[in-house]
Amino acid sequence: MPPPEHRALLLLLSLAVAGQVVRHLATRPGEPPGQVQLLSTVPAGSPAAQRDSAMHQARPLEPGELIDADMASAAELARLPRIGLALAKVIVTDRDAQGPFGGLAGLDRVAGVGPGLLRSLGPHLTFTGANAAQLAGRATGAAVGTAFAPLSGASEAPAQAGQQDHVLNVNHATVVQLEALPGIGPSLARRIVADREAQGSFATVAALDRVPGIGPALLERLGKLVTAP
Repeated sequence: MPPPEHRALLLLLSLAVAGQVVRHLATRPGEPPGQVQLLSTVPAGSPAAQRDSAMHQARPLEPGELIDADMASAAELARLPRIGLALAKVIVTDRDAQGPFGGLAGLDRVAGVGPGLLRSLGPHLTFTGANAAQLAGRATGAAVGTAFAPLSGASEAPAQAGQQDHVLNVNHATVVQLEALPGIGPSLARRIVADREAQGSFATVAALDRVPGIGPALLERLGKLVTAP
């Protein structure tokens, strides 16, 4: 056999042997010949799992569905109206640094969140945490009694659990005292005082809704905790 033909035959045999070795290494035991898994490092079903996760995060809020702003991830917060992923990450970063919001007024401290956005978010949010202002108010409630008066009909005797119910007069309360109310954070407390100084006393509790960031939901939460005689 001439040398060129001999070399060609050896080359073909070498390629055939190499092909068999590759097929043997790439094929799992028990699989039919020719079935090769090229992406063995990708878990089975992972593309579908990623698709389902993306669909879950992108789906609109269902009627009555609430997002816990004190616990939700950025992806969950991004499902809220007018909240993109960038602002959702800012909210989570602020929460990690300063603690739970405790209410819409606490959420107002986040850069990029204002009264208009808060009104849109209100029906879709819930809060399971207590912000620093609320905790401080509970700890120092006895020290801010000058602007409080007993509830109508309340006796001088301690109420159940050894405490007495009080109502805060929003026309005399300081910023610190307002911060102790549920749903009122530092920013909203300052707006209440600034509005009172600019436009005069509040004739009724309902008149608080003239302050940006206060709506029916917050007024309902305040209930009998405030008065404006």
